[in-house]
Amino acid sequence: MPKNSKVVKRELDDEVIESVKDLLSNEDSSDDAFKKSELMVDDQEEKDVDVEEGSDVEDERPAWNSKLQYILAQVGFSVGLGNVWRFPYLCQKNGGGAYLVPYLILLLIIGIPLFFLELAVGQRIRRGSIGVWNYISPKLGGIGFASCVVCFFVALYYNVIIGWSLFYFSQSFQHPLPWDQCPLVKNASHTFVEPECEKSSATTYYWYREALNISSSLSESGGLNWKMTICLLAAWVMVCLAMIKGIQSSGKIMYFSSLFPYVVLLCFLIRGLLLNGSVDGIRHMFTPKLEIMLEPKVWREAATQVFFALGLGFGGVIAFSSYNKRDNNCHFDAVLVSFINFFTSVLATLVVFAVLGFKANIINEKCVTQNSEKILKLLKMGNLSQDMIPHHINFSSITAEDYNLVYDIIQKVKEEQFDSLGLKSCQIEDELDKAVQGTGLAFIAFTEAMTHFPASPFWSVMFFLMLVNLGLGSMFGTIEGIITPIVDTFKVRKEILTVICCLVAFFIGLIFVQRSGNYFVTMFDDYSATLPLLIVVILENIAVIRIYGIDKFMEDLKDMLGFSPSQYYYYMWKYVSPFVLLCLLVASIVQMGLSPPGYNAWIEDMAMEEFHSYPTWGMIVCISLMVLAILPVPIVFMVRRCNLIDDSSGSLASVSYKRGRIIKEPVNLEGDNTSLIHGKSPSEVPSPNFGKNIYRKQTGSPTLDTAPNGRYGIGYLMADMPDMPESDL
Repeated sequence: MPKNSKVVKRELDDEVIESVKDLLSNEDSSDDAFKKSELMVDDQEEKDVDVEEGSDVEDERPAWNSKLQYILAQVGFSVGLGNVWRFPYLCQKNGGGAYLVPYLILLLIIGIPLFFLELAVGQRIRRGSIGVWNYISPKLGGIGFASCVVCFFVALYYNVIIGWSLFYFSQSFQHPLPWDQCPLVKNASHTFVEPECEKSSATTYYWYREALNISSSLSESGGLNWKMTICLLAAWVMVCLAMIKGIQSSGKIMYFSSLFPYVVLLCFLIRGLLLNGSVDGIRHMFTPKLEIMLEPKVWREAATQVFFALGLGFGGVIAFSSYNKRDNNCHFDAVLVSFINFFTSVLATLVVFAVLGFKANIINEKCVTQNSEKILKLLKMGNLSQDMIPHHINFSSITAEDYNLVYDIIQKVKEEQFDSLGLKSCQIEDELDKAVQGTGLAFIAFTEAMTHFPASPFWSVMFFLMLVNLGLGSMFGTIEGIITPIVDTFKVRKEILTVICCLVAFFIGLIFVQRSGNYFVTMFDDYSATLPLLIVVILENIAVIRIYGIDKFMEDLKDMLGFSPSQYYYYMWKYVSPFVLLCLLVASIVQMGLSPPGYNAWIEDMAMEEFHSYPTWGMIVCISLMVLAILPVPIVFMVRRCNLIDDSSGSLASVSYKRGRIIKEPVNLEGDNTSLIHGKSPSEVPSPNFGKNIYRKQTGSPTLDTAPNGRYGIGYLMADMPDMPESDL
């Protein structure tokens, strides 16, 4: 035994006695101090000296500057491009105003409860997605890695959409707008309109030919589109600069990127309501079709939209909430952000259909004018009798109502010959029924409507700047879902990791700025996230409710919030949400199996889209995306199950309590044969050092499972020191 062993033992005894007294006094008289305790899981080398010297350990984890900044970050992440170009389409397609009923029901059943769960877990454990699930059970650590992989896949193509928006934004500073009219082609003898544009429309031609310069199939690469390559680089530079300091840099940008879209949406709504036909669009939008609401497909699409609108499973929600104080009211945050997201979708729907109603009104007026001229020609040729036409009809200034009256009369009188006359029914509802979504809505339909606005360049600049901000807000959360877990787990420098991540993503993203890149965006959007995220969220629910324990989790929530959450969440988490998620997973698999895998290719000669099936290598890529995204879950499970790697260092399980703080215990040291948290056998767990391990498992205490225990879910374990008098305890 070393000469100074008695001195070491005396110092150890004094420290244990003092610390235990502190712990007991805190437990008895100052319960609030425990509620404000914070979880620190750092490298073994960090803060060990503080434990030895008895000093307080400071939590160096970054924190939000204000509650408003945090709420704006969560709103910016959850409110994205899907609210503007996906929700209105689903609302129109699935029964108009009636679609809001299943959406709200599913928001209450799976949306808010699961969003609340992710917020609470991140805030409680104060780690990213990898650390959170590794903490609950190391065998489930693959859930966090799977979230990171999905985030990376989504970030690859999502930033391409921001690049497209940047391109249109840069082209909006001119009058007239470049997509206002079809270009003219000159040859040696005469000038004529570009055939591809003449067969489609000016905005459609500009999107496919000028912006994307799209190829005719997935297999035809066509080389890089240099304009979009520059825009993609600019988008990644913006993301990198905003994220390089983590929430300390991105948090400040949130004030603009999260609030600016609301300013633009309100401006568009006010301007749209002043346009002819806008009320027709809104009326058409919210006219309920109750019979459609009973179809299972409507509920499946509503559940999918709720699921993705809140960003569940990506890890961004957990990452953002991990920077909160432990006593933050995350229940209020979950309800607030969920309903902000919902009302944003409704606001965007009002704007979209006010503008589309205006566009439909213009198209309908052109239809009336053209068909009125046809009727006049038929009257002059004698194919129609003047007696059919009511006397009050004036074809030089005919209204849509008068034209439809004449149309109905001609259709009844000339029933057998009517088809040969070539007349069309000009109904504004027919135009509004042409459902568009995604890029078709943003870059074709909406841009066409804006060309008819007074001061159209101004509105175009505002619209595409709004899209850029909506995209950036979601990108910040997506990148945070990658960076935070890796930094927490592997202790790399955030600045270096951010730069490397953005560089790698940019170079991989070059496949999306080929001439065939739009088809790859469709592929990734369809296959890289849907099924993997559903599986991830189902496993998250199982991890918290079954493995960690729902009763223990409810106790943790009570300690964090200061009040017991409603039993509603207990039953939602334990029974309803898992069942609904499983049904959604099965329905998504069935839908994917029934829908032929393919994409809509733009055919230049016909100036229209044509459905193409994926080639064999394309199918392999689609399957690989899904497999790679979910593969970390079984790999980590088998590695942990079979003890294939040494898990003694960097374990998130080894924690103890000291002076109002939770700190990491060194685990790969000598002198003990028991585990602090995970109830492992002496052979499985390295022994902690006597001089540093202050609180250890008591002899005879029950073995702990994979989830931490105790009043606050940590398990405050005191040392069983053989030479310590009982009176000292």
